[in-house]
Amino acid sequence: MAEGQVLVLDGRGHLLGRLAAIMAKQVLLGRKLVLLGCKGMSISGNFYRNKLKYLAFLQKRMNTNPSHGPYPFRAPRSILPWSASRLKPTRKFAYLGRLAHEFGWKYQAVTATLGEKRKEKAKIHDRKKQQLMMLRTQKINKFTEVLKTHGLLV
Repeated sequence: MAEGQVLVLDGRGHLLGRLAAIMAKQVLLGRKLVLLGCKGMSISGNFYRNKLKYLAFLQKRMNTNPSHGPYPFRAPRSILPWSASRLKPTRKFAYLGRLAHEFGWKYQAVTATLGEKRKEKAKIHDRKKQQLMMLRTQKINKFTEVLKTHGLLV
C-alpha cells in the first residue's frame, strides 16, 4: 500500500462487532482507516439490553482515585472500540446513534441537518458535473466527425 493512502469505510448498516474485526485486521496490516457513518451502525441484541450493558460500563471507575479515569465516551465514533461480540443473524439489533443519544451525545439533530445539507449540495454538484460533461462531449463530437472524414480516426 502506498504512503499516504487511507482506507475509508462507511459504517451505516453494518454490525459493530463484525466491522470492528475487519478494521482490526486492516490496522494489523498497517493500513490507516477512517470510519464514516458511525451513528448508523447496528449493535446486535435489543436496545434495552445494550443500554444496560453500556450503563454497566459507565459505572466502572478507578478504585483508588476515581478522577484518574476511565472517562467513558458518549459519541458514536468513540463507542466503536467498545464493541459487542454476539453476532447471530436472527438477533434483534439497536442503532449506535440512538444508544449514544440516550447517554448524552448532543449532536444527533445537528448531524442529521448537516447530512441533509450535504446531500443537497452533492445533488447540485452532480447536476453541474453532468451538464459540463454533456457540453464537453458535444464539443468533442464536432471535431471527431471532422477527423473521421479525413481518415485520422477509426
